Amino acid sequence: MTPSNHIQDHIDTIAKHEQDFQASRSRAERIGDRIAAFAGSFPFVAIHIACFAAWMLINTLSILGIRHFDPTPFPLLDTGVALEAILLASFILMRQSGLAKRADEREHLMLQLLLLTEKEVSAVVRMNQQIAEHLGLLSISKDEEIKELGRPTSVDEVAESIQENLSRE
Repeated sequence: MTPSNHIQDHIDTIAKHEQDFQASRSRAERIGDRIAAFAGSFPFVAIHIACFAAWMLINTLSILGIRHFDPTPFPLLDTGVALEAILLASFILMRQSGLAKRADEREHLMLQLLLLTEKEVSAVVRMNQQIAEHLGLLSISKDEEIKELGRPTSVDEVAESIQENLSRE
């Protein structure tokens, strides 16, 4: 089933925004994301298990005639793992930072759309109330709750009220 034109337009717009975001990222960000994504995969875990097992076997047994270069408790392996952990943590934090930045951009866009929608809905409520008054539907045209819904909402007042309520908890 193919989406209708207006739905497809929205899908295309969202896809364009995502493509623009991806295109605006630096090469270092893209490389960091790939590394962080690979670090969170099963092949990464499997490779590490195999490498650690091979390292321990080579350094505890005489395998393939390789001389023991990192005796038990494997201080060289410990150092390598610690360095890798530092680098991986950095890549993961970089990726999370990028995802947070994108989430912030989406939240700002969503807020703008919600504010626009609130304005439009308030205008529609006022128009409907005027139509009701013109048609003589006084119970609707004089309804205080509907009048209140037709008034613009102050975002600052709502934010302040939320802050007050949160500070009480």
